[in-house]
Amino acid sequence: MNTIPAAAAEPIGDAARGAKDYATYCAVCHGVGGEGDGPLASRLEPKPSDHTDAEAMARLSDAELFRLLKEGGAAVGRSPLMLPWGKTLSDERIAGLVAYLRTLPRTRTAGETRTGK
Repeated sequence: MNTIPAAAAEPIGDAARGAKDYATYCAVCHGVGGEGDGPLASRLEPKPSDHTDAEAMARLSDAELFRLLKEGGAAVGRSPLMLPWGKTLSDERIAGLVAYLRTLPRTRTAGETRTGK
Protein backbone atom coordinates (compact mmCIF):
# COMPACT_ATOMS: atom_id res chain seq x y z
CA MET A 1 0.00 0.00 0.00
CA ASN A 2 1.23 3.49 -0.83
CA THR A 3 1.69 5.82 2.10
CA ILE A 4 1.68 9.57 2.39
CA PRO A 5 5.02 11.21 3.15
CA ALA A 6 5.51 12.10 6.83
CA ALA A 7 5.43 15.81 5.98
CA ALA A 8 1.87 15.45 4.70
CA ALA A 9 0.39 15.63 8.19
CA GLU A 10 0.94 19.40 7.97
CA PRO A 11 0.36 21.78 5.05
CA ILE A 12 2.56 20.34 2.36
CA GLY A 13 4.02 20.86 -1.04
CA ASP A 14 4.76 23.68 -3.40
CA ALA A 15 1.40 25.27 -4.26
CA ALA A 16 2.88 27.18 -7.21
CA ARG A 17 4.10 23.94 -8.79
CA GLY A 18 0.77 22.35 -7.85
CA ALA A 19 -1.08 25.09 -9.73
CA LYS A 20 0.84 24.23 -12.90
CA ASP A 21 0.11 20.51 -12.47
CA TYR A 22 -3.55 21.28 -11.73
CA ALA A 23 -3.81 23.20 -15.01
CA THR A 24 -2.22 20.27 -16.85
CA TYR A 25 -3.86 17.26 -15.22
CA CYS A 26 -6.99 18.39 -13.35
CA ALA A 27 -8.56 21.38 -15.10
CA VAL A 28 -9.91 19.34 -18.00
CA CYS A 29 -12.45 17.84 -15.56
CA HIS A 30 -12.46 20.17 -12.55
CA GLY A 31 -12.10 23.45 -14.48
CA VAL A 32 -9.42 26.11 -14.43
CA GLY A 33 -10.87 27.63 -11.25
CA GLY A 34 -11.61 24.25 -9.66
CA GLU A 35 -15.41 24.58 -9.75
CA GLY A 36 -16.04 21.17 -11.33
CA ASP A 37 -16.83 22.76 -14.68
CA GLY A 38 -13.99 21.68 -16.94
CA PRO A 39 -14.48 20.90 -20.65
CA LEU A 40 -15.12 17.20 -19.93
CA ALA A 41 -17.35 17.74 -16.87
CA SER A 42 -20.64 17.65 -18.76
CA ARG A 43 -19.81 14.15 -20.05
CA LEU A 44 -18.93 12.69 -16.65
CA GLU A 45 -21.18 11.01 -14.10
CA PRO A 46 -20.71 11.59 -11.28
CA LYS A 47 -19.74 15.19 -11.93
CA PRO A 48 -16.23 16.28 -10.91
CA SER A 49 -15.85 17.73 -7.42
CA ASP A 50 -16.02 21.48 -6.88
CA HIS A 51 -12.70 22.26 -5.20
CA THR A 52 -13.88 25.77 -4.31
CA ASP A 53 -16.55 24.37 -1.96
CA ALA A 54 -15.07 25.21 1.45
CA GLU A 55 -17.36 22.86 3.40
CA ALA A 56 -16.69 19.86 1.16
CA MET A 57 -12.94 20.44 1.06
CA ALA A 58 -12.77 20.86 4.85
CA ARG A 59 -14.09 17.31 5.24
CA LEU A 60 -10.97 15.93 3.53
CA SER A 61 -7.61 15.79 5.29
CA ASP A 62 -4.38 16.41 3.42
CA ALA A 63 -3.62 12.70 3.77
CA GLU A 64 -6.97 11.78 2.18
CA LEU A 65 -6.41 14.18 -0.70
CA PHE A 66 -2.90 12.86 -1.21
CA ARG A 67 -4.12 9.26 -1.35
CA LEU A 68 -7.00 10.17 -3.68
CA LEU A 69 -4.60 11.90 -6.07
CA LYS A 70 -1.98 9.18 -5.88
CA GLU A 71 -4.19 6.08 -6.00
CA GLY A 72 -7.31 7.34 -7.76
CA GLY A 73 -10.96 7.53 -6.82
CA ALA A 74 -11.71 3.80 -6.85
CA ALA A 75 -8.99 3.16 -4.25
CA VAL A 76 -10.71 5.44 -1.73
CA GLY A 77 -14.37 4.69 -2.44
CA ARG A 78 -14.93 7.65 -4.75
CA SER A 79 -15.54 7.91 -8.48
CA PRO A 80 -13.50 5.45 -10.54
CA LEU A 81 -13.30 8.22 -13.16
CA MET A 82 -10.81 10.03 -10.91
CA LEU A 83 -7.53 8.76 -12.28
CA PRO A 84 -4.57 7.62 -10.14
CA TRP A 85 -1.68 10.03 -10.73
CA GLY A 86 0.92 8.12 -8.68
CA LYS A 87 2.65 6.65 -11.70
CA THR A 88 2.69 9.97 -13.53
CA LEU A 89 3.55 12.39 -10.72
CA SER A 90 6.09 12.07 -7.92
CA ASP A 91 5.01 12.24 -4.28
CA GLU A 92 6.50 15.74 -4.17
CA ARG A 93 4.34 16.91 -7.07
CA ILE A 94 1.23 15.27 -5.62
CA ALA A 95 1.99 17.11 -2.37
CA GLY A 96 2.11 20.30 -4.43
CA LEU A 97 -1.34 19.53 -5.80
CA VAL A 98 -2.63 19.09 -2.24
CA ALA A 99 -1.13 22.46 -1.28
CA TYR A 100 -2.72 24.10 -4.32
CA LEU A 101 -6.11 22.49 -3.63
CA ARG A 102 -6.02 24.10 -0.19
CA THR A 103 -5.88 27.53 -1.86
CA LEU A 104 -9.12 27.04 -3.83
CA PRO A 105 -11.95 26.78 -1.27
CA ARG A 106 -13.87 29.88 -0.35
CA THR A 107 -17.02 30.63 1.57
CA ARG A 108 -19.94 31.84 -0.52
CA THR A 109 -22.56 34.33 0.52
CA ALA A 110 -26.23 33.29 0.64
CA GLY A 111 -27.55 32.77 -2.88
CA GLU A 112 -24.14 33.06 -4.53
CA THR A 113 -23.45 30.42 -7.16
CA ARG A 114 -20.14 28.77 -7.91
CA THR A 115 -19.36 31.38 -10.52
CA GLY A 116 -19.95 34.18 -8.02
CA LYS A 117 -23.25 35.38 -9.51
